[in-house]
Amino acid sequence: QVQLVESGGGLVQAGASLTLSCAASGRTFSRWAMGWFRQAPGKEREFVAAISRSGVSTYTTESVKGRFTISRDHAKNTVLLQMNNLKPEDTAVYYCAQDGRPYYSGTYYSPNTIASWGQGTQVTVSS
Repeated sequence: QVQLVESGGGLVQAGASLTLSCAASGRTFSRWAMGWFRQAPGKEREFVAAISRSGVSTYTTESVKGRFTISRDHAKNTVLLQMNNLKPEDTAVYYCAQDGRPYYSGTYYSPNTIASWGQGTQVTVSS
């Protein structure tokens, strides 16, 4: 497992951009697929994006395709979520997540597959 700390959230207007950063500690960072989830008030936590161990493969939920990009830097043990053209419906607490399946390379991610969570960072998009 790794410990995760997010940063980069904030209050922005619709159409703006934000980049969320997740700093991971631990020497096994490269072993795990990593992802971002979000949770809006009164809603369940939902998958946003994931990236494979190598960083070659990425996956995003349909509602953010073409607007959000996930990336990772093994040298810095970080995972980024670049969010462009933000919409009010993107408002949520965003969580960095470490997948719990060693060397997983598939496309399915859910809160049940996550072994470690960050503390979350608030993103608020005003209309």
